[in-house]
Amino acid sequence: MKESTPPAAESLITGAEIARLAGVTRAAVSNWRRRYSDFPGPADAGASTPLFSLAEVRSWLAKQQKGTDVSDDVRLWQALRGSFGEDIITGVTGVARLLARGDTSGLDEDLAELATGLAAKETPAQVVEQLVERFRDSSRRVGSDQVTSLRLVKAVRHFAGPVSGDSVILDPACGIGTLLLSVGPAEGPVRRGQEIDPAVAELAQARADLAGYRNTVIETGDSLHQDHWSDLRADLVLCDPPTAGPDWGREELLLDSRWELGTPSKAEGDLAWLQHCYAHTAPGGTVVAVMPASVAYRKAGRRIRAEMVRRGILTDVVALPAGMVASHAQPVHLWVLRRPADASGGSRSVHMVDLTSNSPEGPMEPAAGQAVDVPLIDLLNDSVDLTPSAHVDAARGDLPAEYRALRQRIEERLGQLNALLPALSAGEGPGTLDGATVSLADLSRAGLVELTDAEPHSASDQLDTDYLQGFLRSASNKRRSTSSSGTYRLDVKGARVPQMAVEQQRRYGAAFRALREFEAYVGEVARLAEQASALARDGLTNGALVPPEDPV
Repeated sequence: MKESTPPAAESLITGAEIARLAGVTRAAVSNWRRRYSDFPGPADAGASTPLFSLAEVRSWLAKQQKGTDVSDDVRLWQALRGSFGEDIITGVTGVARLLARGDTSGLDEDLAELATGLAAKETPAQVVEQLVERFRDSSRRVGSDQVTSLRLVKAVRHFAGPVSGDSVILDPACGIGTLLLSVGPAEGPVRRGQEIDPAVAELAQARADLAGYRNTVIETGDSLHQDHWSDLRADLVLCDPPTAGPDWGREELLLDSRWELGTPSKAEGDLAWLQHCYAHTAPGGTVVAVMPASVAYRKAGRRIRAEMVRRGILTDVVALPAGMVASHAQPVHLWVLRRPADASGGSRSVHMVDLTSNSPEGPMEPAAGQAVDVPLIDLLNDSVDLTPSAHVDAARGDLPAEYRALRQRIEERLGQLNALLPALSAGEGPGTLDGATVSLADLSRAGLVELTDAEPHSASDQLDTDYLQGFLRSASNKRRSTSSSGTYRLDVKGARVPQMAVEQQRRYGAAFRALREFEAYVGEVARLAEQASALARDGLTNGALVPPEDPV
């Protein structure tokens, strides 16, 4: 049995965990801290993420009559915290092992009973993913650096592009499997991963097994020194490498064949990981790797950067906004490499994208003035600086003309918004559609609905897809599918839609379709507005734009 941690470690929780405990959003907890002078102060005020006494928080919630009911998933998490303390990842792995293989080793009887009871109400996969989500939201946990943030996952998935069902995907530093399982359909792709921590590797494998990623194998070991996939050549290699230490093992690996672009110095462990990924890439295959911003300009890596530019294998460098990484606030880059499919050679330019002025939530698609294709010859100078902002700023054209064009596009779209909003007539009143309904699960069992990673689609002419998707986003279905933290996950078991003749379904479907088009258009206007604001601010602060003489 694992030794329990000291009481002080067991009784501290984060603001995110308070929100889960009370069944509210994180914003509500922040509001409580501001509004109520008696809200418990942080037990560790010096931490970057404040930690609070669980006993004090419970007492305050009870006094204020807020969130007094503790759900089963909160009880399971708290029990794991009590048994494993800061080594919570081992506890989560134990639950995953139990639910995937029926192995109770490492868990006491009460924990095993809690986990299996919760899995009976939901699904084993949902229980494990809830625990992973809680671990991701927690701070200062042992192993928290082995979790890629959801913001970073979104960015990697965007720049990796579509992934076909017959692809081979590799992540040589896969942690709990977040990146490896984030791209492509669940069934089809061959997925291979490696992780140095045995417990973390086991959790990644259990997540894949429980979620139905059937052709997935995770090995344990240090990929640079113990490469379990030495003969594998993948169509897509994803990697968020571990933080480089003072020496990645250069002396032992000095003559390794993976360093085809040059042997990295002791300080350039990031370029060792990048070349490891490239060595595992099949002809025509792609690498998407997370790199510290300093790798783009450090003197020690200049020769390796120059060699990948000369060969045309570096196709994109994307500077992401600050706040993409959970463990620090520094911006990071995504480097995209492609191994040429034949002897005709690689890319003739590098696509430089600077998203540093965007929100970490997106958008990830560069706006006007945020990207430029730089010819290879322009990069092969004394510094070989691959920092996107240096090249994007230099290529900036006529900023006033750019700003005028954006204003005009916004005016045109605002003028069209009213025409896009569907005209709706008065109905018989709220509650008139509360009659006979049918569950999404029953529709799926009857073969009328296809359940995919995206939204459900009709598989029959008896059912209109737009009608189906519209009612699945009704207020009652959204409440059922939204967790206390605000995360939306469609509740397949509980979601219901009204029973209607297909002609009436199509009428509703047309209205829902028009609403979605309207919402997409509003989103486009919002993105244009963000671009215009950023452009105006840049122009006003660098002298390219000036305020009007008679401001309104």
